[in-house]
Parts: sequence; structure tokens; C-alpha cells
Amino acid sequence: MASTNSRRKFIATGMKGTMALSLVNGLSAFSYQNQPLPFLQSPLPYAYGALEPMIDSMTMEIHHTKHAAAYTKNLNDAMAAEVKENKSLENLMRNISTFSAKIRNNGGGHYNHELFWKCMQPAGSSLHDGMLKEAIIGSFSSYENFKNKLSEAAMTRFGSGWAWLYVDEKKSLQIGSTPNQDNPLMDISPIKGTPVLGLDVWEHAYYLKYQNRRAEYVSNWFNIVNWKQVENNLLLARR
Repeated sequence: MASTNSRRKFIATGMKGTMALSLVNGLSAFSYQNQPLPFLQSPLPYAYGALEPMIDSMTMEIHHTKHAAAYTKNLNDAMAAEVKENKSLENLMRNISTFSAKIRNNGGGHYNHELFWKCMQPAGSSLHDGMLKEAIIGSFSSYENFKNKLSEAAMTRFGSGWAWLYVDEKKSLQIGSTPNQDNPLMDISPIKGTPVLGLDVWEHAYYLKYQNRRAEYVSNWFNIVNWKQVENNLLLARR
């Protein structure tokens, strides 16, 4: 009996240690990339209405429970039908040219939204002094210049797509955009690197509140960015 209790205590202690390590500095940010099949949709880290007034509650609920949930389901369906071996989400993105359009579209949709939710928080946060701020100023001269460039990438993306802040192969920050549900991790993308911040400019992300006023949505979105999360993403991307 004593042996069984000791074993349980050892397992519980080990689990606590593993959880603590994964949560240090929020470094669990990209853990879903290595998730085994089936891929799972994460619950939002805040209530649907928590991003008001920048993003309305109904938009967040429909976006998360309908659009993003469909990407996850369709990705798992396609993987079960087409792929016989287990693949991490990151590996899938990096070799997306070898898979079907269904896996590309839904795999990208799943990856992009999982990142998107985590990079927002109620009331936003400030870009404090540290690695991220230094990297932004080093790459774009100032925060305002960075904000203008990311906004321009979002506004000039014709139709549906995403604007990205990403880390290139030289570990430098870059800004660009991709169509549909593509992202810089994909081997077919014209911009290549690891995303650390993504802005969804599909109409379903903002149309209920902003209609055709994408510029207003983009401008307001900067007020709810979780900069600590972005900094953690940057740290992981540079490892």
C-alpha cells in the first residue's frame, strides 16, 4: 500500500513539474503545433464578449464555434482519409505542398486561428521594454513604423487572408501577408518564416461590427494585442 501511495505521489509531482516548466514565461504558446492526431481546437482563453468593444461577442462566438471549429473538423477528416502516419501541425505546414488542397486550407485555418486567439486579450497590453520591443525597433525603426507596416499589409491584402509578423531564417522580424488560410510556415508561401503575430482579415472576423470598414477594425485590433504572448512566441521562434 505504501508503495502504491509513493508511486502516486511521484506521478503527481512529476506532472506538476512538467506543467510548471511548460508554463514558464508562457512558453506553452505553440504546444499545439506538436499535437498528435486528432488535432484539437483550443477553448478561447477569455469569454466571447471579453474583447468588446473592439470585437463584438457575436462575431467571436461565430468565429470560434463555427468557422474555426469547421477548419479543425475538416482537417481531421481529411487527415484520417488521406494520411496514414501521424504528423505534427508544424511539420504539416512546412510540407503542405505534398498534401491536398483540403488539408492545406483546413490545416492553415486551424493553425492560424489557434495562434490568433492567443495573441489577443481583454484590454490589450503595453509593449514594454524587452526583447520584442528591441526586435521591433531593430527591424522597423519604431513601434509606429511597425504598426503602419502591419496595418498596410492587412489593408492591401485583396480579399480574404492574413497579415503577419514573423521570424525569417535569419531570426529577424518581417511583415507580410498571405491569401486565404496560408501562412509563412508553408513551403508554398512567398513569405517564409515562423509567425509570432497574425491578424485575420477575412470578413467573417469583423463584418458584423465593421461592415466594409476594415481600416477601423485593423486600427482597433491593436488595442487588444497580447504583447507578452507575442514576445513569448518570438522567444520560441528564435530557439
